[in-house]
Amino acid sequence: MDADIQGNENKFTIVDFNNFWSPSGGGVRRYHLQKMAFYEGLAERSPEERILSVFVMPDSKTFTEKKSESLIIEHVEAFKFPGNWEYRFLWKLSQIEPVLAKYKPQVIEVGSPYILPTVVRRAARKVSPDSKLVGFWHADFPVTYIGRPVAKKLGVSLGTFCRKEAFWYARKEFKNFRCIQASSREAMARLKKNGLPDPRWIPLGCDIQMFSPTKRDEALVNELKAGVPERLTMFFPHRHCNEKGIDLLLGAYDILTEMLGHEPAIVFAGTGPSLPLVEAAASKYKHVRYIGFVNSIDEMARYYASVDMGLALSGWETFGLSILESMASGNAQVGAAAGAAFEHVTESKAGTILKERTSQALASAIVELYHSDMQAMKQNARQYAEKFSWNDCFQRQLNLYKEL
Repeated sequence: MDADIQGNENKFTIVDFNNFWSPSGGGVRRYHLQKMAFYEGLAERSPEERILSVFVMPDSKTFTEKKSESLIIEHVEAFKFPGNWEYRFLWKLSQIEPVLAKYKPQVIEVGSPYILPTVVRRAARKVSPDSKLVGFWHADFPVTYIGRPVAKKLGVSLGTFCRKEAFWYARKEFKNFRCIQASSREAMARLKKNGLPDPRWIPLGCDIQMFSPTKRDEALVNELKAGVPERLTMFFPHRHCNEKGIDLLLGAYDILTEMLGHEPAIVFAGTGPSLPLVEAAASKYKHVRYIGFVNSIDEMARYYASVDMGLALSGWETFGLSILESMASGNAQVGAAAGAAFEHVTESKAGTILKERTSQALASAIVELYHSDMQAMKQNARQYAEKFSWNDCFQRQLNLYKEL
């Protein structure tokens, strides 16, 4: 028997599968990076714990990467989706079974709802029948990707029907799972209402040392202001798609310019299907720029802390990591009227809520926030973000795993 495997036999082992992982992803990528960081140092912090975390990463080839005594990354070759993203899809028993047979984990977490939960359940039943299955509701897909888009295009009745069918599908996928974790109370309540197994609230965290007003770069501030101290500056690091409000923001630019009396500065980072629209706007407007995908957390923190406000325009966030990072950096927010964005903005009293999803309403909300007591709201944003800790998140989750 391989010495490493033999050494892991007596450890409490957790295996993570998630097709929402992407090297250029947003919130889900951050969740797994922070989770890996928590477990990578766990053996040194608490040697008595005897815990091993294994993250199964969809990749271009298959190999094992041992990061520490308490963290291993199993890279598994998987199909890559075409287009402006780097998602890969695990869906075969031949991709899942070898990992489960190798580690025989006590707990298996599945973070994406399409096909993968069923495949993992079948593989576990065959090679690791004692494993407890748990889910993580990273995306509220019956509402976000099914119900609301269908309602918008084909009518409310059909949208409601399709949303119910999507929840039926979710119940089928997560059949025999012990629980589903959700990071917002609204999402947890929706899971419970729709019959998903034992929803548990696991709020995510925020690195408040990394994301801080102290990361403000005056040179970058002056560069963005471009000689106009009152110029409004904003940072949009979200996925470039309508779900995140990219259409609203691009449509609001000319309206904002007229209402403010100057051209606001907007910095876009990241990628997504609407990237061509962002690039076109950057070519058209002097104070709109696209800086590509930012892999450096330090660079992200610098941009967050060097602008005037944040934009949390998606009404379908299950937690909204980028919202918390922006708030930790001292940014008041224009928030959507639903989902985690609504929860964060209303509970923190650190912004204003978008009254309707139109570009005119967004421009009005931005101007309203711009002319408010921004300093007080910035302080509220920072104080609110300080309540969230990654260590607390994963310790709470580990306690749940042990309970199961």
